[in-house]
Amino acid sequence: MNNKNRLSPLWLALSVVIGILIGTFYANHFSGNRLSIINSSSNKLNNLLHIINDQYVDTVNINDLVEKAMPQILAELDPHSVYISAKDVEIANDDLRGSFSGVGIEFTIRQDTLHVQQVISNGPAERAGVIAGDKIIQVDDKPFTGKKVTNEEAMHRLKGPKDTKVKLGILRYGETKVRHIVVTRGEIPTKSVTAAYMLDEKTGYIRIKNFGENTYPELLIALAKLSQEDFRALCIDLRGNTGGYLQSAVQIANEFLPKNRLIVYTQGRKSPRQDYRSDGRGSYQKMPLVVLIDEGSASASEILAGAIQDNDRGTIIGRRSFGKGLVQQPITFADQSMIRLTIARYYTPSGRCIQKPYVAGDNKDYEEDLLSRYEHGEFFSEDSIKHEGKAYHTTGGRIVYGGGGITPDIFVAEDTTNVTSYYKQASMSGQIIMFAYAYTDDNRQQLSNYSTTSQLADYLKHQNIVDRFATYAEKNGLKRRNLMIQRSHHLLERYIISRIVYNMMKEEAWVQYLNEDDPAIKETLKVLQEKQLKK
Repeated sequence: MNNKNRLSPLWLALSVVIGILIGTFYANHFSGNRLSIINSSSNKLNNLLHIINDQYVDTVNINDLVEKAMPQILAELDPHSVYISAKDVEIANDDLRGSFSGVGIEFTIRQDTLHVQQVISNGPAERAGVIAGDKIIQVDDKPFTGKKVTNEEAMHRLKGPKDTKVKLGILRYGETKVRHIVVTRGEIPTKSVTAAYMLDEKTGYIRIKNFGENTYPELLIALAKLSQEDFRALCIDLRGNTGGYLQSAVQIANEFLPKNRLIVYTQGRKSPRQDYRSDGRGSYQKMPLVVLIDEGSASASEILAGAIQDNDRGTIIGRRSFGKGLVQQPITFADQSMIRLTIARYYTPSGRCIQKPYVAGDNKDYEEDLLSRYEHGEFFSEDSIKHEGKAYHTTGGRIVYGGGGITPDIFVAEDTTNVTSYYKQASMSGQIIMFAYAYTDDNRQQLSNYSTTSQLADYLKHQNIVDRFATYAEKNGLKRRNLMIQRSHHLLERYIISRIVYNMMKEEAWVQYLNEDDPAIKETLKVLQEKQLKK
């Protein structure tokens, strides 16, 4: 019997107890959260670690064993209690923290080479002279091409402490000589509010990507911008927003609710009920409001949508949200690794638990829930939505349902009318994104002549872009299917153009282009126009 087989039974038997021991020990001594442990069990587990270390037939790396055991331990509790290793903590926190230290570029990897997709305005890279379209082939005088060029390795080399320097070897379009540019790393903001513009003369639109430390002040800036354009109604787009900080969602809800309205409450076995209420200082308490959600809206997104819905403050439009209503508390260990441990549940003002059902220790059905919804037709028919929880009532007496996620007031189906297997393959394989970048890179000078989204989109619609994509994709292994391409022509063109717009302009331009023929946006305008007429 080889060593691997000999270790497997021991691993299965011991991983749980080892993880409990180590997790509990560090939580007690380094997080400030005192967890109750029975002395006899603690001594037994300590002894077990010593026995393994002293007497096991093969050499065992106890630290490595613990690292592997921790995620398995937490997986036995619920789907959202997780372990994050020390090397991954910074990455996990960057989006929510609101900034990170780096050079300030967005990149893509094409043919084993790092291509600069966008340069953050007034960031370190732009100030040093890096431009979109540059290829980074050296980092600190060492070649950086080939199989070692991965997203993880690129971020590792480009990120670093503020005010440190990194030397980039750049090959610019039309040049054969390598440029060497030294970039001094700095704080790079990560925006939560990625779009704020007018849908029509009276309707403002704000897209929130996640809920981080700076989301609320970003929202206030966006609202101020829309105020200058005299908006009279508002759409907040939370589609695809996976959540973030509870406090940010509470602050935003507070802007739109009258005084002393319940926004959300949390409660757990060791966490007494805590209510979060509006203070009446919000500046937009009576403005007509729509909130967009879909199956990708989770956690803090559901808190905001639930608060608006249960207080009858606005209209929720879209599809049923994800159903993530468990509260995690971060606990940091001495080696800077951390766990996010579920300590309570979120409840909407009407008393609904947002969390969808799960089986502790068995996440398979939970992880496949969205696929199951799709297969049962929930994305296409409102009648297919299954409400497993009991009925609740809003402040105005309307019936709403618990049991997992927020069900919208107005359902908007996912449009699959012209979806073909060719379109699915083109989308899911990444071929469209890669083609869009290649096209952008090869035509950047011409594309830069267009300063608005509509101008650029109109130009691209006359460039036979779908046929060019089909030729490119066929060379890369995606067989050409002319009848399917014809049927999915609009979808393919829309996706390709949206990615080129994203490459050439800011994310807001990308959002604005996609919203032009979005059914949820059309329904939003209809609802808000009716509200304004009634008002």
